[in-house]
Amino acid sequence: MSGLHILIVDDRTDVATSLARLLVLYGHHVQLASDGSSAIERARADKPDVVLLDIDLPDMSGYDVARCLREHLFDKPPWIIAVTGYGHKSDRRCSQEAGIDMHLVKPVEPLRLRDMLSRFAKVIV
Repeated sequence: MSGLHILIVDDRTDVATSLARLLVLYGHHVQLASDGSSAIERARADKPDVVLLDIDLPDMSGYDVARCLREHLFDKPPWIIAVTGYGHKSDRRCSQEAGIDMHLVKPVEPLRLRDMLSRFAKVIV
């Protein structure tokens, strides 16, 4: 697999950096953003294949970031995966309504994420 271009959006630097290191080991190309505004700008510039998106961001919700990515930025929007501490049914419903493709609750099992990304990479090739 030739690696996906992945944007990790999380205001917790330790979480984002750890996840980035893991994904690089899996062969992916990773960018980081720590808030919604910079995530949108980075996505506009880099056009990632996948966005791993925390919901609780300092300047706007991950739901708003996902809506923006879906509605305004791309002919072919990225695959958006919520990676969040929010795990209630209502949180999952909000993710779906915002256009988020998958909702994962932290801590995410690394092998599960690797396998998901691997399957997605085969689909977009």
